[in-house]
Amino acid sequence: MSLLEVDRINSYYGESHILFDVSLRVDEGEVVALLGRNGSGKTTTMITIMGLIAPRTGSVRFGGETISGKQPYEIAKLGIQLVPDTRRILRTITVEENLKLAAFTAKSPWTLERVYETFPRLAQRKNFLGASLSGGEQQMLAIARALIRDARVLLLDEPFEGLAPIIVRDLLETTKRLASEGRTIVIVEQNVRAALLLAHRTYVLDRGHVVLEARPAELEAQPEVMHQYLGV
Repeated sequence: MSLLEVDRINSYYGESHILFDVSLRVDEGEVVALLGRNGSGKTTTMITIMGLIAPRTGSVRFGGETISGKQPYEIAKLGIQLVPDTRRILRTITVEENLKLAAFTAKSPWTLERVYETFPRLAQRKNFLGASLSGGEQQMLAIARALIRDARVLLLDEPFEGLAPIIVRDLLETTKRLASEGRTIVIVEQNVRAALLLAHRTYVLDRGHVVLEARPAELEAQPEVMHQYLGV
């Protein structure tokens, strides 16, 4: 049994059918990338897992328990944390206050020291307001808020979007280190090359359908698929 299982979910925005019988699995300690062009259903898959929308049919299971239909805060308490592409840090409080607030309801939160070891830049900026952070620092803080809750599964939605190459490099190295430590990660990322460096397995989505499941090397060996579905 996989840690996270998505079984033939169909998700809608209003009456617009977005996901069509999407199925995937994520094993403990695995990094899985969801790839596809804009509008392919990647983010909708993530927010369906997180409970922000409920699938009309199909199910999501975590640790063998059905979680589809639960509220997002209930899913978060179980150990799944979404880092959205909008980051959603609190801009009017400090970095450290953002972290303490995230840790407040966690069962076994990380210490601040552990977070700062993972993101030394945040230690330097701990007394700065969220509004004063650069885009890269905001992304570090968004990921750190999930980590401080000792998430069993991290859902990373476009973590490298809009960031300078040097920041992408640093975040990529941090994410690699988290993966090497056994952190379970699902990543949605338009930077296909970066995603393939991290992932153990990939799912390619197109217009709400899973069209391919492959390991990175298998996907890279199919340039026609890379071009057709990923524009690479």
